[in-house]
Amino acid sequence: MADPVKARRRGTGLTFGTEVLEGLRIALNSIRVNKLRSSLTTLGVVIGIVTVTLMGTAIEGIQQSFKTAIATLGTDVLYIQRFSWFVREPWWKIRSRRDILIAHAKAIERQSTMATVVTVEAYSRQTIRRNGRSASGVTIVGVDEKNFQARGFSISTGRMFTESEVDGSRPLCVLGADIAKNFFRGENPIGGKVFVGGVSFEVIGVMAPFDKFLGLGNDNQILIAISQLQTHFRRKPDVQILVKIRDVTKLDDAREELRGIMRKARRLEPGDADDFGVNAQEALLKQFNTVGGTLAAAGLGITSLSLFVGGIGIMNIMFVSVAERTREIGVRKAIGARKRTILIQFLIEAALVCLFGGLLGLGIAFAITLAMTEKLGTTMSPMVAFIALGVSVLTGVVSGFLPAWRAANMNPVDALRSE
Repeated sequence: MADPVKARRRGTGLTFGTEVLEGLRIALNSIRVNKLRSSLTTLGVVIGIVTVTLMGTAIEGIQQSFKTAIATLGTDVLYIQRFSWFVREPWWKIRSRRDILIAHAKAIERQSTMATVVTVEAYSRQTIRRNGRSASGVTIVGVDEKNFQARGFSISTGRMFTESEVDGSRPLCVLGADIAKNFFRGENPIGGKVFVGGVSFEVIGVMAPFDKFLGLGNDNQILIAISQLQTHFRRKPDVQILVKIRDVTKLDDAREELRGIMRKARRLEPGDADDFGVNAQEALLKQFNTVGGTLAAAGLGITSLSLFVGGIGIMNIMFVSVAERTREIGVRKAIGARKRTILIQFLIEAALVCLFGGLLGLGIAFAITLAMTEKLGTTMSPMVAFIALGVSVLTGVVSGFLPAWRAANMNPVDALRSE
């Protein structure tokens, strides 16, 4: 003969979908009845979601800005300098190395089979003047006509040097965006004159503004022909050589080819260490990913503490809710409600409270990011919003599990005796 208790439970048993819908209805009703308590409960979650979301958006903005800025270096460009990026070497050892010379760039042009563009840059600091205005310590960059092909820079007004102008004796210059703005103030700079270190240069172009992130682009600079830099400021400058590679997938092969050419040009013996570096964008990306990943983990970890505090608040309130509804739980279990049904009910309630808090926090964070779009360099992405809502629901489920488990395992007889 069938067990009448089991038969009754089968008759009153619910499918999982029905249990979820019933739990959702009861949870919404409980939240509606206890509006003030539910609102105060979500406060910790709101603060947690706002801080975590803003941190995530800021980190994403920094990453995008860095990638945009680092793109100015070129994925297919190798930089030959006296030092290697992010390689720890004694400063005195680097300082004592011989300069990189224009002759080395000429050797690369003649011998390299993988280079499409070879160009040089040399630097100086000078005072510039125009019509009573002056600025000291301005970066002066000596370049040739191929510089923009390697750099990928662009001109907003005017033009770049020609080959004959680089080789000639006419002092011409291309201004950075800030220099043009501050020294010409609404005037057309093309054809104007600026004094660089006491030498008058005619302006033939203005560079397009850079993304200023990490200083990888400089709007406070003046480009002149490298021959002019040698004539007026540095007779034998220490240059850096930029080599644009034909096939970016063969960057390592190109690096080794350039290394061999440089060792030969600098007459290094087989056992001698390199006294130069062949650098690429990937070194900066690798370093940024290492440092940025650590900072992102630390920042998100610290801001997540606010969610932890909010989760503790949710747990306490859910214990109170279970205690208040002990008789209701006893009645439901007495007429055949399963442990799973009670557990689902209270988990849904905790998750809903946190979800409402997450939505409110997301709205606040979105408004803040809109106001800070210019500084952050990005708006909140759908992925960050989705993760924030997922974290808020997860916080509710984790925080509400112990109270829900306690409710689900109540003895119906003891629950019905509760006053």
